[in-house]
Amino acid sequence: MNAATMDWSSAARQRFDTIDRAPLFHAGWRRTAFIHYEVDPAALQPQVPFPLDTRDGKAYVSLVAFTLSDLRFAAGGPSFSTHGFLNVRTYTRDNGIYFLAEWLPNPFCVLLGPRLYGLPYRRGRLDYDHRHETGRLHGRVEGRDAALEFEAPIDPRATFAPCAAGGLDEFLLERYTAFTKRGATDRLFRVWHQPWPQVPIEVTMLDESLVAATGPWFRHARRVGANYSPGFAEVWMGRPRRTP
Repeated sequence: MNAATMDWSSAARQRFDTIDRAPLFHAGWRRTAFIHYEVDPAALQPQVPFPLDTRDGKAYVSLVAFTLSDLRFAAGGPSFSTHGFLNVRTYTRDNGIYFLAEWLPNPFCVLLGPRLYGLPYRRGRLDYDHRHETGRLHGRVEGRDAALEFEAPIDPRATFAPCAAGGLDEFLLERYTAFTKRGATDRLFRVWHQPWPQVPIEVTMLDESLVAATGPWFRHARRVGANYSPGFAEVWMGRPRRTP
């Protein structure tokens, strides 16, 4: 089955069932805005310790602004965190992603993520008003010395649907393995969810200084699109593992 016809979610579920057996965490990923940049691979690769996945000779970086809801252990027990999240991610081979930076407000998660998964968590102030029902999306994230702010109109009657097979949106959204480093050790963890229900949106960027602070790649990038999804109530997150 080639990439143009593959159901990435089904393939990820089969891989998850075979290798991970069971998730470590459950959570919701809700009201998610994706903002995409095209970048010269030569400018981006020095910041990424894994081979980039390119499309027609171009690499990509995406901002993923969402609310993580009801994070809890899959084995049972109450949820222990709901909060905003911002990922700055790029794309690696083997249907993978690599996080250049991530911001969230929860100090416990900021402490846990790097130690458990090798994730580049930073504490920030996040304010998302992703009310697609009223036709307005707005988000602001404040880091230590910079900020991200964006807004977008959206049709309240929009029909959310999975990405078209083989298109750029599918390439950017349908990703189910995260590659990380902890010290000198290459690691990964898998996730699973249904295919993203989404609609393209037109975003206005009011402040990109937080993105620019993630590295020199930004000087060689241009914004090429955005998507919005109402997201999921149930996402599986697997255990961190060494890469094969």
